Amino acid sequence: MLNPGSPPTTTPFAFLLWGARLQWRTLVAGMVCGIVWMTAIGLVPAAIGRGIDDGLVPGDRGELVRWSLILTGLSLVIALSGSIRHWFAVQNWLDGAFRVVVVTDEAVTTRGQEIARSFPAGDVVSVTTTDMERVGHVYDTTARCSGAIVSFAVVGVLLLRASVSTGLVVLLGAPVLLAMLSLIIRPLQRRQAEQREESGRLTTLGTDTVAGLRILRGIGGEAEFVGRYAVQSQRVRQAGVRVAGYQAALDASQTLLPGLFVVLVVWTGARAVVRGDLTTGELVAFYGYATFMTFPLRTVTEMVEHVIRFRVAATKIMAILRVPSDHPAVAGEGSLETAADGDLVDPVSGAVFTRGALTAVVSARPEDSVALAGRLGRLGPGAAGPGKAAAGAGGVEATAYGAGPTLGGRTLADLPIDVVRRTVVVNDPEARLFSGSLRAQLRAGRPADDTTLVRALGTAHATEILHSLPDGLDTIVEEKGRGFSGGQRQRLGLARALAIDPPVLVLIEPTSAVDAHTEARIAEELARHRRGRTTVVATVSPLVLHHTDRVILLVDGRAVASGTHAELLSGNTAYRDIVIRGGDDR
Repeated sequence: MLNPGSPPTTTPFAFLLWGARLQWRTLVAGMVCGIVWMTAIGLVPAAIGRGIDDGLVPGDRGELVRWSLILTGLSLVIALSGSIRHWFAVQNWLDGAFRVVVVTDEAVTTRGQEIARSFPAGDVVSVTTTDMERVGHVYDTTARCSGAIVSFAVVGVLLLRASVSTGLVVLLGAPVLLAMLSLIIRPLQRRQAEQREESGRLTTLGTDTVAGLRILRGIGGEAEFVGRYAVQSQRVRQAGVRVAGYQAALDASQTLLPGLFVVLVVWTGARAVVRGDLTTGELVAFYGYATFMTFPLRTVTEMVEHVIRFRVAATKIMAILRVPSDHPAVAGEGSLETAADGDLVDPVSGAVFTRGALTAVVSARPEDSVALAGRLGRLGPGAAGPGKAAAGAGGVEATAYGAGPTLGGRTLADLPIDVVRRTVVVNDPEARLFSGSLRAQLRAGRPADDTTLVRALGTAHATEILHSLPDGLDTIVEEKGRGFSGGQRQRLGLARALAIDPPVLVLIEPTSAVDAHTEARIAEELARHRRGRTTVVATVSPLVLHHTDRVILLVDGRAVASGTHAELLSGNTAYRDIVIRGGDDR
C-alpha cells in the first residue's frame, strides 16, 4: 500500500480496477459481509410472514416460537455481519483515499516543476482534500452495493414463488427506476465537473494570496485580492447552486420513486389476497419486501452517484499523473563517483569547470548565469534544445541543456536523474524551508551528523541563528521558514547545500541578501570549506569573486573569457564594467 506503483492514466475505469486489485482482499471480505448482511435483512419479512401464517393465525405456539427464534437468529446475523461490513467499508475507504495521496505525492515529488507548469496549485491541493474522498467512497460502497444486488435477486425469487405477477412488478420495476434516475445523472456529472474547476481556482487564488501576504500588505493590495477572492467565491457558490438543483432532484427521486414502487407492490399484493392467491402472512411479507426493496435501490443509486463523482475526480487525478517528466528514465550506471573526478563541461556556453576548483560565472544578464546553472543541474526539460526556457526547481528558470553537460566525459543526460541529483546540487538564493526540525531541514534526507551540520552553519555564517533558537537543531521550523528573515533563510539554505557535501555544488548568488561584512566572511569560509571539491558560483560580487580560483565571463550566454578575478579585472573591460556595477549595486 505504501508503494502502490504507477496507476493507469487511460480511463477512470482502468484507474478504478487498478486500485481494486491492490485491495482486493478487503473488498472481497466487505462484499461477502455486505451480501450476508443485506440478504439477512431481506429474509426478515419472509420469517415474519411464515410466523404469521404457521404460528399466529392457526394458534400453533410451537411454530410461533420456531419462527421467532429464526427471526432472532437473523437479527444476530444482521448485527454481526453489519458490524464487520462497516469495518471493511472504512478500511476500503481509507485505502482508496490514501492511495490517491500516495500517488499524487510521488508525482509532485518527482515531477513537481513539470506539474506546476501545467496545473495551478489549487488543482493539486484539491486532489488531496476533495478528490481523495470521492475515490474512497466508491470502494466504501462496494460492500453495500454487492449486498443490494444479491439481496434484490433473493427477494425477487421469493416474490416470484409467492406470486408471479407481483414478483414481475418488483423485478421489472427496479430497472425502470434506475433508468429514470439516469436522466438526472448525466447533467449532474457535468455540473459537478464545473464546480470542481471553480473550486480549484478558488483554492489556487487562496494559496497565492497567503503566499504573497507580506507583499500585498506592503503595497496596500489587500482590498484588491479580497475583491478577487469574493468574486471567485461567488462563482463557486453559483456552481454549487447549479449542482444542488440536480442533486436535490436525485435525492428526491431516491425517496419518491421507491415510495411509488412500494405503493405499487402493496396494491398488487392486496389484489392477490382478495383473489385468494396470497395469505395474510404473505401480504405482510410482501409489504416488508416492498419496504426493503427501497434499501437496495437507494444503495445502488448511491453507488451510481459515487461513481459519477469518482469519474470527475479520477479524470483530474489522471491528468496530473499524465504530466511527463522532464527527465524520463534512462538506462545507466548508478554512480558518478569516478566521473566526478573529471571536469564539468557545458557545451551550450562552452564553459569548462575544472575539477576541484571554485569557479565563478559572471554575466551582465543574470538569466544567462541562471540558465547555465540549470543546465548543469538538469533542472529543465531534457529534449527541448538550447534556448527554450523551462521553470526549474526552487524557482530557477533553467534553459534546456540541449547537447548536455558532461562530467568527467560522461553526459549527464544519459544518466538516471537520481544519480545526477546525488552528484550535482544546485542551490538558488530563494531557499525553500519546510515545516519540521532544523536538523531535518539541514540534512535534507542525507546522512549527516550534528558536527557536519554545525560546520556547515559556521561556513554560511549562520551560527548565531542556531544560538538564537530555543531548542537548537531540534527547533521546529515554521512552514516556508516564516520565522526567519530573508537573509537568514538564504544562509540556512546555503548551510543545507554545504551539509549535503555533493561532489559538484552550483550556487546562484548565495550572498545576495546579506550585508558586505557577512558576505566577505562567507566567501572566505566557502572557499576553505569546499577546497578540493568542484564548486560553481554564479555571482557578480567582488567580495565573492576575490576568493575564487577561476572566473568565467559569459556574453550572450557564451563563455568569452576566463582567468582569475584579478586578471580579468585588469585586462577585460566588459568584465570590469559588470563587476564594478555589481559592487556599486550592493
